[in-house]
Amino acid sequence: QVQLVESGGGLVQSGGSLKLSCAASGSIFSINTMGWYRQAPGKERELVAVIRSDDSTNYADSVKGRFTISRDSAKNTVYLQMSSLKPEDTAVYYCNVEGTSGFNYDYNYMDLWGKGTLVTVSS
Repeated sequence: QVQLVESGGGLVQSGGSLKLSCAASGSIFSINTMGWYRQAPGKERELVAVIRSDDSTNYADSVKGRFTISRDSAKNTVYLQMSSLKPEDTAVYYCNVEGTSGFNYDYNYMDLWGKGTLVTVSS
């Protein structure tokens, strides 16, 4: 069993910063990608940023230059540093972890989602 625990959401003024964290724990064999997605009211969930096992990253065009994704492999934790926040960044942010769970040669593919953390940016 693998669990994801997100933290760091909240209310911030336009132009401010927030840092989100997502820690994965449990029977993790390997992690391929860790990412952040968001869903604003009335909109579909969209990719914000993703980081792979080789530390390569991808960002949504709307957040390039403002958001930075990073990870601590030893802690199975992914971070999203958000700066120069705008009201349109308001959304529930979800962590996603893709890889392999299990141990002792009993492995399974895992594609997990966190419960989400709300980020509200006021104008």
